[in-house]
Amino acid sequence: MALDGITVASIVSELNTALAGARINKITQPEPDEIMLTLRTADGQKRLLMSASASLPLIYFTEKNKLSPMTAPNFCMLLRKHIGSGRILRVWQPSLERVIHFEIEHYDEMGDLRRKDLILELMGKYSNLIFCNEDGMILDSIKHIGAQTSSVREVLPGRQYFIPQTQEKEDPTALTEEQFLQTVFSKPLPLSKALYTSYTGISPVMAEELCYRASVESDQSAREIPQAEQLHLLRIFTELMEDVRNAHFSPAIYYDESGMPVEFASVPLTMYRDYRSAVFSSVSELLETYYAQRNAANRIRQKSADLRHVVTTILERESRKLDLQHRQLRDTEKREKFRIYGELLHTYGYSAQPGDRFITVPNYYDDNKEIRIPLDETKSASDNAKRYFEKYEKQKRTFEALSELIKETQAQVEQLESIRTFLDQAQTEADLSQIRDELVQSDYIRRHGADAGKGQGKKGASRPEKSRPYHYRTPDGYDIYVGKNNIQNDELTFRFANAGDWWFHAKKMPGSHVIVKRTGDAPLPDHVYELAASAAAYYSAGRNADKVEIDYVQRREVKKPNGAKPGFVVYYTNYSMVAKPDIESLTLLQ
Repeated sequence: MALDGITVASIVSELNTALAGARINKITQPEPDEIMLTLRTADGQKRLLMSASASLPLIYFTEKNKLSPMTAPNFCMLLRKHIGSGRILRVWQPSLERVIHFEIEHYDEMGDLRRKDLILELMGKYSNLIFCNEDGMILDSIKHIGAQTSSVREVLPGRQYFIPQTQEKEDPTALTEEQFLQTVFSKPLPLSKALYTSYTGISPVMAEELCYRASVESDQSAREIPQAEQLHLLRIFTELMEDVRNAHFSPAIYYDESGMPVEFASVPLTMYRDYRSAVFSSVSELLETYYAQRNAANRIRQKSADLRHVVTTILERESRKLDLQHRQLRDTEKREKFRIYGELLHTYGYSAQPGDRFITVPNYYDDNKEIRIPLDETKSASDNAKRYFEKYEKQKRTFEALSELIKETQAQVEQLESIRTFLDQAQTEADLSQIRDELVQSDYIRRHGADAGKGQGKKGASRPEKSRPYHYRTPDGYDIYVGKNNIQNDELTFRFANAGDWWFHAKKMPGSHVIVKRTGDAPLPDHVYELAASAAAYYSAGRNADKVEIDYVQRREVKKPNGAKPGFVVYYTNYSMVAKPDIESLTLLQ
C-alpha cells in the first residue's frame, strides 16, 4: 500500500505532536532524493527521514543514522543556509493531499525573522521535496521538473508553488451528502473505483475497506447501488473522515499466512480481520518496520533464488527417477510365478510331449488347482524349467536392487522437499547459509572456492552470524524451540533436547522439529501441547492448510537410523492431534 492521504494525515498528526517548537540541529542528504533532519525537541533529539524516491517515497522518525557524502549537495547546502537552526512552527496537510508542509521560522543574515516552507510531496514517481519562501515562490527542490518533463507544472527556482489539480477530485474533509451522492453514484464505474477517483487521499485499498464496512459489493457498478446502501456508505465514509479529523488513528501491519507483510494502514482494516496484525504506537514505527520487513523478505527471496532453482531442478529429476524405479519394480511382480513354473516343470515335466506349447499340471502351492504353463516348443521341459528359474533369479536381483534404490531416492526426495519448505520459510541470510551447507554436505551442489575456506579468513575478520532455532515462550513460561532447517532439526532433537522433553512434528510432511522443554517432573498442561502442535503445523509444508495432523512423543522415543539424511528420524509409539497452523499466542524471544 502506498502512502494515501489518510496515512499522511496520521503522519502529520504525529509530527505536530512530536515537533512542536522543535529546532533543527543538523541537515544531511544521505541519498540524492533523501533529506534527514536532526531535531532538538522537548523529548530530546529526534531524526526525521524524508524521502522523495520515485519507488518508495516516505517519511518517518528513525533512530538509525545514515552516512552522508563528504561534500553536501547544493539542495542540502541551501537548506543549511536558510533553516540550519530554524524552529518548526507547525506541520500541516492541505485537504487530504499526499503533501506535508513544514512551516519553519528562522533569522536571515540581517537578523530579521523569516519564514520558509519545506514541502514534501509523497506522490509516487512524482514525489519531490520543495523549498519555498513565505510568498510561495520556489527557492529550490530536490528534483528539478522543467516544461519538457511536465506540461502541468514546472518545479524550478523562481516559479510559484502550487498543487496541480489534474484529476478533479473532491476534498473529503469538506464532505456533504448531496455532493457525495452526486459525485460517486453518477459514475459508470465499480463502486470502489468510483470512490477513490472521486475523493483526494482515498486509496484503492481504503475504498475497498469502505465498501467492506458498508457491506456493499465493491465491484458492483456505482450507478446500480440502491439508495439505502448509498446512504449507509455515506455514513461509513463520514465516520472515517471524523476519525481522521479527530486524529483517531490505530497504525497496524497485516501479515499473510506465510508471515509476509501484505498491507498497512493508519485506521483498522476490518477486511483483514482474519489476518495476523501488529499494532504500533506510532505511524513512524509502522513505516520503518513495514518497509524493513518487505525489503528483508524481498532480499532473502532474491538471494534464495539460486538455491531454489537448484533444489527444484534436482527434486524434479529425483521424482522422475523415483517414478521410473516404481514402474520397474512393478515389472518384477511376476518373479514368484516364474519360480513356481520352474518347480512344477521339474515335478511334472515328464508329461510334456515334444512340440507342446503349454502344459497343464496341478499346482501343489494352491491346493492342487490346475495351472497352465506356457512352453517354448523348441526346448525340453527341463530346459523350460531352467529358463523360468533364470527369469526368476534375474527379477529377484532386480527387485532387491530396486528396493534399495527406491529407499535412497525416496529419502532424497523427502530431503529435497523439506529443504524447499525451509527455503520458503527462511528469513535471514544465516538461515540460507545453513541450508546451503546441507546441500553441500549432501553433494547436491559443490562448495565454491570462496566458501571452501570458510572459517579460515583473515585474523580479526568478523564471523558470519549463525542461524539459531526459533525460541518461543508460552504465556505461562514454557519454552518452545523450532528448527529452521534439517541441520537444526538434528541438533535440536539429538543434542539440545533432553530425553523427557516433548517432540512434535507434522505427520507425513516436511516441517520443523519442535521441542517443548520440561521443567521438573511435572506434566505439561494441555494447552502447551496445543500451542506446540500449532507451532509444528505453522512451520511445516501444511502452513496454509486449515488443520494439520501432528505427531508428538517424548524425545527418548525418537531415533535416527544410521546413515539417515539430515532431519530424518523414526519413532514407533506416538500420540497425534489435529492443530491449526498458528503462533500468535507465542512470544518470540531473541
